[in-house]
Amino acid sequence: MMIKKKHTNNIDATDILQPLLKMGWDSHFQVHLDNICNDNFFPARVVGVRKNSFLISQGTSERLVTVAGRLSHHKESPFPVTGDWVLVNDKVISAVLPRKNTLSRGATGTHGKQDSQSNKEQIIAANLDTVFIVCGLDRDFNIRRLERYLTLVYNCGLTPSIILTKADLHQNPEHYVREVGTVTFNVPVHFISAKDSTGLASLEPYLSQGQTIAMVGSSGAGKSTLVNRLAGKTIQATNLVSEHVGKGKHTTTSRSLIMMPQGGMVIDNPGIREIGFWDDGGGLNVAFPEIEELANTCRFHDCSHTHEPGCQVLHGLTIGTIRKERLDSYQKMKRELAYLSNRQTKSADRVEKERWKEVSLKIKAINNRKNDHV
Repeated sequence: MMIKKKHTNNIDATDILQPLLKMGWDSHFQVHLDNICNDNFFPARVVGVRKNSFLISQGTSERLVTVAGRLSHHKESPFPVTGDWVLVNDKVISAVLPRKNTLSRGATGTHGKQDSQSNKEQIIAANLDTVFIVCGLDRDFNIRRLERYLTLVYNCGLTPSIILTKADLHQNPEHYVREVGTVTFNVPVHFISAKDSTGLASLEPYLSQGQTIAMVGSSGAGKSTLVNRLAGKTIQATNLVSEHVGKGKHTTTSRSLIMMPQGGMVIDNPGIREIGFWDDGGGLNVAFPEIEELANTCRFHDCSHTHEPGCQVLHGLTIGTIRKERLDSYQKMKRELAYLSNRQTKSADRVEKERWKEVSLKIKAINNRKNDHV
């Protein structure tokens, strides 16, 4: 792996290579840098986003920079987000190096709404190795929400791990692990008490040098407290969760990439109230493997798993191998993702007409089945 021989600040390549490697620099980004024939740029990683500026780092120091106007005004050019590797000329970000991946969701305020806003992507972070889905073992605990988070992460082609915080609130938190295991299958599940350090050691392997973790979860789930315990000092401010409503405030109001003493990096995101999808990346099939396995054996390849004869998914529901609440969750997200996918290629009016036509056909089929049994 090589860095350009010289930069305008006269720092030799060997002097900046090791700090970049610690921040996640690898051959993916090096290949793209080698194709740029301009030694006036230097690579850096975005570690924070401010209102009108970006905080970048080369592993040894941080500085505030602005972004080139063309990145702000041209939709074809990616706009920098936390975790991006960028090329900087003096104090201006001139380009974003191609990303390995992104954690994206539908723009806030669009979950459940079928309008033009639903097509807007909000990139939460870029170039990640693992996504921690953080859930508190208090009123924040919600299996259906975990299913949505898993589908979101899988849609982005990322690797999830479930972190159950506030284990100290229960004498037997293991039963939560077993309950979560019924919907997460092979996803690692860790129960943590930041209060007495229970389970923190199990997270150490995720924090090896160059590894980047993004944390997602509700406000008050314990993300910032977990960051502080892993760091061994107070880095992120924390707030108490309201005992009345069981919800926390948005203590973390921006996304910052935090260097951890173990060698890895953590992006602590503000609490997410809406888990809206941006696009269908096949995550639903991965998040619901037991339903997908049965769906592949249905009589009809386009089975909707609602009324068709020979539907193995409905048969699984009847004999108890699939739970109704899990199938309902699957169906709800499937409809949502299908709608978003259609919106990418069809007009809103056409999508609405086709949706209501499909609903009418299903109602008619159900009524016909009822009449047949009379």
